[in-house]
Amino acid sequence: MSTATTAIRLTPRVSLVIALAAFLGLVAFFWPFVVAPGTFGSNYAPPLIFGVLLVLVLCVVLSEIAEGGISSKALAMLGVLSAVNAALRPLGAGTAGIETVFFVLVLAGRVYGPGFGFTLGCTSLFTSALITGGVGPWMPYQMFGCAFVGMLAGFLPRATGRREVLMLAVYGSLSGYLFGFLLNLSFWPFSLDPNSSIAYLPGLPFTEQWHRYLAFDVATSLGWDTGRAVTNFVCVLLAGPAVLTTFRRAARRARFRAPVRFGDREAPGS
Repeated sequence: MSTATTAIRLTPRVSLVIALAAFLGLVAFFWPFVVAPGTFGSNYAPPLIFGVLLVLVLCVVLSEIAEGGISSKALAMLGVLSAVNAALRPLGAGTAGIETVFFVLVLAGRVYGPGFGFTLGCTSLFTSALITGGVGPWMPYQMFGCAFVGMLAGFLPRATGRREVLMLAVYGSLSGYLFGFLLNLSFWPFSLDPNSSIAYLPGLPFTEQWHRYLAFDVATSLGWDTGRAVTNFVCVLLAGPAVLTTFRRAARRARFRAPVRFGDREAPGS
């Protein structure tokens, strides 16, 4: 049995746009290592500039996906799961790093494909931000981080049964750390006293800058990210089999990949 369903068709053009968006997203996250010191005049400008750029990039990607092949059934599924994730997020976020939004994103990306996972990551965080009042310069980075999580889930290798659930649980756990690692990059350069040994200092060699960031991530975020990783692992392990079955049943009924056939119309009375 196939383990993935392409709910959103990735044409070559859409695939290229997503690849370019992913590259720009990585540049936006890793700007402290790629932007020359003093380029924007201050450490506060790059996150804002890249945040606006990410919003524009996401708009282009979503418009390309909509034009390239998203059916009304896939759009309805996207709306339902975005609403579910937006409702789940406030239940866990803010307590020891526990976040309940990722396991649905991982399972949906697995079943419905990388294009759907990418889009769901964007729409889930956007909807949640509107509901919880979490709109701010950090939102584009959160949307892109979740888009990466959902997209990569769609590229996981084939597996079935318990092996598949265990693979998704491990991926969900690793994605919890990955999300935190990426999001910390967006505010690290201006969150600490420059005199700190783990603060961002423009002009340092890459290796020393990288060591400073790793120390910052471990010291300030490892505990929070571990809470997210454990939550993802437990949720996927416990709810994964039932949710995967539900998603696949919905995919079969929606027939996302059902081919369209045109036949000759028979003449009346023939």
